[in-house]
This record gives sequence, C-alpha cells and structure tokens, in this order.
Amino acid sequence: MLDRNNTGLIVVDIQGKLSHLVHNSEMMFQNVAKLIKGCTLLELPILVLEQNPEKLGKTATEIRPLLDGYPCIKKYTFDACVSPRFVEQINNVGVQHWLICGIEAHVCVYQTAMGLKQMGKTIELVVDSIASRDDANKHTAITKLLTKDIGITSVEMCLFELMKDCKDDKFKALLDIVR
Repeated sequence: MLDRNNTGLIVVDIQGKLSHLVHNSEMMFQNVAKLIKGCTLLELPILVLEQNPEKLGKTATEIRPLLDGYPCIKKYTFDACVSPRFVEQINNVGVQHWLICGIEAHVCVYQTAMGLKQMGKTIELVVDSIASRDDANKHTAITKLLTKDIGITSVEMCLFELMKDCKDDKFKALLDIVR
C-alpha cells in the first residue's frame, strides 16, 4: 500500500510539441493535472524531468503552472538515473516509493522506471497518466514493466490509496480534484 510519508511523484518529459503528438494527449493532460494536484494536496515530493529541452521545449503549458516550485531536472539520457543531478534529488528527497507519469511510455518512462528499480526504489506506473505517440508502444511498456515487478496504478487509485480515510481533513479537496 502507498504511504504518503514515503511516496513521491516523478513527471517525465511532458514537453513541447511531442506532448501534443502522443496518443490521446488531451486525456493524458487531464489525468496528469489531477495527479499533480492530488500529490500537491497530499504534500508529496514532486520531481520534474525535461529531456533535451533546448530541442524538445519546456514542460507543456497545460501542466507547467502546477509544477512551479518543484525541482526541474534537465537530462539527455533516456534513463534519468544516469543523470547525477536526478540521482542526487532522489536521494535528497529520501522516499522509497515513486509514482511515475509522463511520456514517452516506451522510452524515457520505461528506462527511468527500470533505473529507479535498479537503485532499489519501489515504482508504480500511473497508467492513465503515461502516453506514447503510438498507443501500442504504451501498452508494450506497461506489459514489459509488469514482468519486471513494477506496480501499476491509476490516478484515482493511487490518490485514494494515499488518502486512506474519508475522515481526513483533505478528503473533500481530493474529491474536488478527481471529479
């Protein structure tokens, strides 16, 4: 079970034109926004990744305002765990469990999830908040990650799991986010 005292969120490369070219991008943006808002409400640490932003652009305007104040790490490798700055941030945050959302599912999301697993972290892929240009690639990434003991969740599933109790002071605000 997820525990909000030991869980963080990584937003992988939702940038520029590519973020609009992925399959069902509008739904992805809506789900990622809910996920970020929920994680912010629950005070989870959030790390933002940008792949080669000079070429691909900055984090998409649809979600950028929700990420103000969170560390944004520029990278050039598909696996963010090759980046010393990312590894430093992961270690500084000090949580064991990471939710992952972003693009492209079969490249940077997949490789970063595997890199984190190799670092000994526990990973849950938020499947309604990841995408690839070709939906078949997204499903291939999910299938392959399942075989590597990466957990699978959805926005609502993980947020309610983190909330735990409808008597929590933040429950009403969470309902407003997911509705």
